[in-house]
Amino acid sequence: MAKPKISKKVSTALINSLGAGVVPRIGVEHIAVGREKELQSLSQNLNDIAEGVAAFRFIIGNYGSGKSFMLQMIRNRAMEQGFVVADTDLSSERRLAGTNNEGLATYRELMSRLATKTRPDGGALVSILEGWINKIQQEIAQETGMRPNDEGFDDKVETKIREVVQYIEDLVHGFDFGSIIIAYWRGYRLDNDDLKNAAMRWLRGEFNTKTEAKAALGVRVIIDDESWYDYIKLWAKFVAEIGYKGLLVLVDEAVNLYQISTTVSREKNYNRLLTMFNDTMQCKAEHLGIVIGGTTKFLEDPNRGLYADQAWRRRTKESRFVAQANVQEYMGPVIRLLPLNEEEILTLLQRLTEIHALNFGYEKTLKNPHLQEFVKEIINRLGAEALLTPGEIIRDFMSLLNILHQNPKLVFSELIHGSNFKPTAVGEDAKIDEDDVAEFSL
Repeated sequence: MAKPKISKKVSTALINSLGAGVVPRIGVEHIAVGREKELQSLSQNLNDIAEGVAAFRFIIGNYGSGKSFMLQMIRNRAMEQGFVVADTDLSSERRLAGTNNEGLATYRELMSRLATKTRPDGGALVSILEGWINKIQQEIAQETGMRPNDEGFDDKVETKIREVVQYIEDLVHGFDFGSIIIAYWRGYRLDNDDLKNAAMRWLRGEFNTKTEAKAALGVRVIIDDESWYDYIKLWAKFVAEIGYKGLLVLVDEAVNLYQISTTVSREKNYNRLLTMFNDTMQCKAEHLGIVIGGTTKFLEDPNRGLYADQAWRRRTKESRFVAQANVQEYMGPVIRLLPLNEEEILTLLQRLTEIHALNFGYEKTLKNPHLQEFVKEIINRLGAEALLTPGEIIRDFMSLLNILHQNPKLVFSELIHGSNFKPTAVGEDAKIDEDDVAEFSL
């Protein structure tokens, strides 16, 4: 196997993240194994979004099957292709709807995590707006030969800004959204930080009252728990008009909606999700992609999952022909992640071994027979090959690599066959209900 070409920064990030049981934000392409068809399907969605339509996908799998990994893969791919991306994890404080602004909290988190190719770590809102303004200024300078300080230059820039704003004014709340964009431009033009900051606060959903917004910006509306999704659609249309390919929204840990104890609140969230699903599937939104990561119970539980609602069951249930042909369907609204097979797990472990050796500058000592021995030991101790998911063995394997590197006198076989070796999945956490444990997803 050829040594991977990975920078020290990326290899360190991979080792630290995987060793801590979380999905890395960078470098995931170096450990992508066995999900080619799923990624190909999601990549086709990106192509469609860039053409102006919308897409909605569920990524469904048990704990450790790779949901968060898939979301991170498509996030990085989308940024590389020129999309604006926003991602968040749902929680008890961040939902799609609620009585204490839980939906607005989700919007605020998405806005804080807006990311682009040049700002992959989030916080890209200011750079998106100012990059667009700078681009318009350059176009005006090239077209007219004028300079930014020349009389009439700013008026021409504002004219072009208003041309873009007009494209979104026909959407719900589009006029108010456009007014704030103009307000930001005026703050930029006049070097008025107060006006710019007020516009940014409004766009991020940080005004608590309409009175406060009117005093600062002259608008009579604010982004709230009922309207936040309308502004997601506006953002998608807007970023496409200013040169990006569209907006991709990634929402993980949807199991938190399933865990809402009160039926009314849970159904309210499911209904908001249904609105988002219908809008995208019926192309009522443009240049917008939404990908939701959730567990099998979140989708299929007939009492508390989406399947409890006939509308959701009709939209997401597998076709009878899928079961009849015993195949996976990758083009429907639901992508189901099956466990990796033994060969794919071995390939993954090979890559991790290479990355670990590269990062710490040693010649790898674990060969394929060692890796096969490790996988078989995991299978034997877990009791079933069906449990062979990345999340159940990655932390154990990374820990094993660290221990062997730090203690070269230790013998690999004695270490993994020792009576004290317990795979994570059969430790004390296995006694806890799967809905209550923290997810490690690769």
